[in-house]
Amino acid sequence: MYAEVKNVAFRCGNPVINEVINRLGEVIYAAALESCHHQLSPSMMNISGKLQKTLLLLVITAISGPVFTAESDTRGQIVGGVSHAPPAWFKESFLEIADDVDDASEAGRHVLLFFDLNGCPYCDRMLEESFTAEPLSSYIQDHFDVIAINIQGDRDIAFNEEISVTEKELAAILKVYSTPALLFMDADNKTIVRINGYRAPERFRQVLEFVATRSYQTTSLGDYLQAKLDRNVYQLRANPLFSEVTDLSSVDGPLMVIFEDGSCYDCDEFHDGILAHEQVREEIAAFTIVRLDADSKATIIDVYGNQTTAAELARKHEVIYRPGVLVFDDGNLLRRHDSLTFPHHFKESMRYVAGGHYQQFDYQTYSQQRTEELLAAGVDIDLGRPR
Repeated sequence: MYAEVKNVAFRCGNPVINEVINRLGEVIYAAALESCHHQLSPSMMNISGKLQKTLLLLVITAISGPVFTAESDTRGQIVGGVSHAPPAWFKESFLEIADDVDDASEAGRHVLLFFDLNGCPYCDRMLEESFTAEPLSSYIQDHFDVIAINIQGDRDIAFNEEISVTEKELAAILKVYSTPALLFMDADNKTIVRINGYRAPERFRQVLEFVATRSYQTTSLGDYLQAKLDRNVYQLRANPLFSEVTDLSSVDGPLMVIFEDGSCYDCDEFHDGILAHEQVREEIAAFTIVRLDADSKATIIDVYGNQTTAAELARKHEVIYRPGVLVFDDGNLLRRHDSLTFPHHFKESMRYVAGGHYQQFDYQTYSQQRTEELLAAGVDIDLGRPR
């Protein structure tokens, strides 16, 4: 019954109701815990009963009365998005991708599909740093035919012989839920590399060279990067948030595992702009946070109790981005971050796990409802880089 009430409260989008329900859950949990130990005193039963009645009354009042309404006089706004347009040299395609691939192959090039959304701050940053600025702009133009695809667009696109849909339908089929997403196609119109999210220019260059030199025919991207990346870019930093845990299976509750190494171009920004952000700090307080050196061969125990190393763990989960983040709860991998994520998106991803919302909702449903909840309460949502 409590789970049903919590579900209805979350869908209602009223933060007061959600808080009341959470407190009620704490009371029920405490009472159940004492009961399990056969130590539930009459006074505890009386307090629990009174609190439950009081909190339930507050729920009823919040639902029916204007004093607890989630609506604010001023609706919140989504800020931090950046309006942008693809570079003029992107290919003007008829969106017959097989034909585009044939044309590119004849010229000794590859097709790169750039899944975009106007207002996406990650897209704008990557377009500016890698597709507009030199030296990558010229390199990309020399080796790739880049085609922009709007994940909310209505243009018809023939992805292959089996799939002819609109842009937004293709994004759904390919599970492109965030942008940018970059798909590199081979001569057979098969995806050989997919990059989800922003990449620093220096690291993105390695991906481009992996495809342009056709190294994918002989090795994996992960192994290629391991051999090519500069290990003198970054020195692993201490952080009071990190726990010195080598047995991940011993962790109770939410667990965040961060993979860093000396090639990490984004780690300083991750420490200073994301982990240090006040709103992020609030949401990660419930986590045990373990930072692993992705190059380390020292023995650790994974969440399943298996002996491994940080290097092997990163390889197993195909974590090729640094800092890569894996998020677990009760031994289950629930979220992963394979690109730099700005404060709002990162904190909400952590809240989704720490608050147990994954037990009832997929992340897309949670994110949509959470966004509406915040905006209705008059809270501005800043999607941009940390300030």
